[in-house]
Amino acid sequence: MSRQEAVEQYNKALKLGQKAYKDSVLHGRYPYPQVLDDILPDDSMVAGRVDLGVIEIPTELIVGTKTAGRRSAFAENFMPLLDPDSEFGYKWMDLCTAHLGDEGIRDPIRCYEYFGRFYVQEGNKRVSVLKSYGAPTVSGYVIRVVPRWSEDPVVRIYYEFMASYQMSGLYQVSFTRLGSFAKLQAALGYEPDHVWTEEDQKHFLSGLTYFRAPFRKLGGGELPITEADALLLWLRLYPFDMLKTASSQELLKTLTALWPDVKVLASPEPIAVSTAPPEDSTASKTEEKEGAGLLGRLFKAMFPGHLNVAFINERRPEESDWARAHDLGRQYLEAVMGEKVDVHVFDGVRTGAEEAIETAVKNGAQVIFATTPPLITACRKAAVKYPNVRILNCSVSMPYTGVRTYYSRIYESKFITGAIAGAMSPDGRIGYVASNPIFGVPASINAFALGARLTNPRARIQLKWSCVSPDPMGDFIREGVTVLSNRDLPTPDRVQEPWGLCHIDSGGSLRPLASPYWHWGNFYVKIIRSIFNGGWDTLNAKDDRPVNYWWGMSSRVVDVLLSPDLPDGVRQLVNFLQDGIIKGSIEPFRQKIRDQEGKVRNDGEQWFSPEEVLYMDWLCEYVDGGIPIFPELLPMSRSIVRLQGVYRDQIPPEKEAPLL
Repeated sequence: MSRQEAVEQYNKALKLGQKAYKDSVLHGRYPYPQVLDDILPDDSMVAGRVDLGVIEIPTELIVGTKTAGRRSAFAENFMPLLDPDSEFGYKWMDLCTAHLGDEGIRDPIRCYEYFGRFYVQEGNKRVSVLKSYGAPTVSGYVIRVVPRWSEDPVVRIYYEFMASYQMSGLYQVSFTRLGSFAKLQAALGYEPDHVWTEEDQKHFLSGLTYFRAPFRKLGGGELPITEADALLLWLRLYPFDMLKTASSQELLKTLTALWPDVKVLASPEPIAVSTAPPEDSTASKTEEKEGAGLLGRLFKAMFPGHLNVAFINERRPEESDWARAHDLGRQYLEAVMGEKVDVHVFDGVRTGAEEAIETAVKNGAQVIFATTPPLITACRKAAVKYPNVRILNCSVSMPYTGVRTYYSRIYESKFITGAIAGAMSPDGRIGYVASNPIFGVPASINAFALGARLTNPRARIQLKWSCVSPDPMGDFIREGVTVLSNRDLPTPDRVQEPWGLCHIDSGGSLRPLASPYWHWGNFYVKIIRSIFNGGWDTLNAKDDRPVNYWWGMSSRVVDVLLSPDLPDGVRQLVNFLQDGIIKGSIEPFRQKIRDQEGKVRNDGEQWFSPEEVLYMDWLCEYVDGGIPIFPELLPMSRSIVRLQGVYRDQIPPEKEAPLL
């Protein structure tokens, strides 16, 4: 390389440095490289140091210097700021000449790494030269500075990275969400403890580099997530080997389709919870006015007057109470909406959900209800392929913009049955059979316990799990518990069976008292009406995040069925509580609450947000028993807990299972 070429390269780098400096000052950022000694003035925040030896450092992760010396010679992007005729400029150009000469820059730099970022101790100018040429990595001797452990999410994520680095050996494999590396191992077909070979590293870096171009073209560099985060999201629908076979345009197309989900991944609140039907939409109000004239006709032209609707059920109604409950909801929808809807049903599609949805769309389906969480992967694939079809999945906390999820606030009904249990229990011992440790279940347990204490200050809830014990009801009966909360009533015509809250008489027979139940028909009718009157689109226009419908008693999606034998005084109490919950004057969790460890969760003056209730993963002090860990679960319960479990991100993923 000639000296003139080195001069030209320096001048080019100088312009980049000056531009970066001005941009930093304009936006109020520190204009020079960060200084580690300023970030860590002493060892009070340091747990120790680890010698990593010589590794290949991604140049984009080199953000600063170890000490403050020479910091004003570089802009924050490590491009030079000093005059070309300075001693600094001459040395920079000498290195530039060496970089493209026969020898190249072979000596490794020396630096420190802290929270995945690198701070140079020796070799600042080498870094500057290599960055100016766009070198992806630089060889460096690295000492890792380990931060002290805390429950801070940033610290927890970094500690997880340190563990994963021992297997991957790559700094490019970093994430902003806990549990992501285990999911990547599964997506790549590796065992959880697989240590990457040099060939594995090259294979992954090749794919990541190919993925980087569309990621940055779509604006990924401006998002607070890593390329690996976005790649893992992409791998939920496409195999890694597709990065070898797809053209750049095909890859861009697939990522563009997923880009709303990528932006959601970068959001601190990725899901919008809808707690009531959008009955106050502009279109709905307009329809209520008689003789709305031209405006009314315009709205009718904007929104559909007829819809083709499909229901996708994993199992058949005759073999599953859950499927039967949703099928009754489907029948209710048809009865109420009449000729305004054409409905098609696909039952028993556990192994053929994608084909069933494909058939439904080809048959003209405009709205698809998939009634169980395991159908989410098929729903996501269809949403990418058919963005104009409205797709809903009966689940919670699925952060995918193309699929809306729905469930119900069954804990409101549980609060009421808890109050009944407290009133009907002579000794305050009340049994509770919980289903699975999934979203919403801890809230139901706690609401039940708080309801029981409302009517019986001595009440304590004995907790057992049907996902752990094959016969929890039998266990309670043998232990002499006389008031039991069993599984919720799936449909209101099953009241004579031992569902919901039961009393055990002296002869050992179970007598039903009351049970929460779902009225899915009301939900389906309200959703279809929201599409007819524009409420669906209004909700979507307000927020780009995925929507989780989580309606309760005020929306008539859940209710409590009472036994005819219930005492009149208790029945009056139920009516009072129902009326209060529907009107919003009674909220089960607006009271002083301590958890099982004695921590105050509510001082009695606060309203829990919908998210705080939905993602509740603790139990209140009146509950005896805990939330079972994953290895304790019966095999039949593990798949649903992987999908919807309160600790799902902590469960090692399976290679053959879909990633979430």
